[in-house]
Amino acid sequence: MSAKPFLAISNRIRSTPFTSRVMNMGASAFTVYNHMLLPTEFESLEADYWHLCEHVQVWDVGVERQVSLKGPDAQKLLQWMTPRDISNVQVGRCVYVPLADEKGCLVNDPVALKLAEDHWWLSIADSDVLLWAKGLAVGANFDVELHEPNVWPLAVQGPKAEQLMQRIFGESVSDIKFFRFEHREYQGHLFIVARSGWSKQGGFEIYVDNAEHGVQLFDELFDRGAEFNVRPGCPNLIERLESGLLSYGNDMTINDTPLEAGLGSFFNLSENTKALSMPALLKQQEQGLRKKLIGLLIDAPEGATPLAENPVVSAESDNKYFPISVVGSQAWSPRYRMQMATVMLDAPFCNQASVEVQLVDGRTVDAKIQSIPFDFTGLPQYQPMS
Repeated sequence: MSAKPFLAISNRIRSTPFTSRVMNMGASAFTVYNHMLLPTEFESLEADYWHLCEHVQVWDVGVERQVSLKGPDAQKLLQWMTPRDISNVQVGRCVYVPLADEKGCLVNDPVALKLAEDHWWLSIADSDVLLWAKGLAVGANFDVELHEPNVWPLAVQGPKAEQLMQRIFGESVSDIKFFRFEHREYQGHLFIVARSGWSKQGGFEIYVDNAEHGVQLFDELFDRGAEFNVRPGCPNLIERLESGLLSYGNDMTINDTPLEAGLGSFFNLSENTKALSMPALLKQQEQGLRKKLIGLLIDAPEGATPLAENPVVSAESDNKYFPISVVGSQAWSPRYRMQMATVMLDAPFCNQASVEVQLVDGRTVDAKIQSIPFDFTGLPQYQPMS
């Protein structure tokens, strides 16, 4: 039997100031995200899930790279990149901004932080936004400075996150509102602290721009979080799917538009936003969508068997069969005992109640079609197994 493949770490795969610590704390799996190492599992996917939902975790999410846009044309460039109207966004706000190209296709879906009237950070998902932004800025002769600053976010997530953050930054940290950020002092250094994070359990993100102070902060979060049962963690696949949080590169890609990905609620196509993608998105809206991102739920009381790569084996509309579907993310929910999946499915079938799908072992089962986020109303809830 051949040995299992492993990830060869070189200079092409960057670490963060916290990588050695999370390795020593038991990270059992990594992925590569923005050319960097991102932990994906510690004890196990399910154990990490239950702990996140009940306690507090500290995540090394330094892979959430920042693209800095600064200068007289910074906002003009960002508005060119996103169909979302950002004209009224105030300094101190975080705002989700799907980025789309001239064909209306998704390039990334970052959270943007407005640091000043002429300065934005884009906290990006996994794609090279900086290169695209530079190309646009040079081609349009925009007066803007673009670079990737050395910033490595730490996320403090879970129902006890606020208690832990108060221990570090004082009770006033609770005054930070959702999707807002403020500067908070630590060891004489001001960090940007936002009430945000890639979970629905509540928490904060600390934008670490000083490695020495950041490592001290990392260690103190664990020293002072013992009574809250703090553990190292990472974005959890089960929790994010239950919460309806999408992952660029998994659930939707550059082959999809924001409308197909169900992100139309974040922008208004009637607004004159100057976005590069606006003509293409308006045309798509007029012609109708050919595919949509939807959710599938499969009863799986004993655990799940993954879906096949193209799982829809039959779907009938007007006596025609179109076995067209692409699986995004999938995971088994131990809380609801259901297999969850996101799928790009031909639009005619998205309004059906269910569809027949194929599993990797060749079996076919019925899957309920749902919009995202999933609706678990009426389903029994289970507790972690002892």
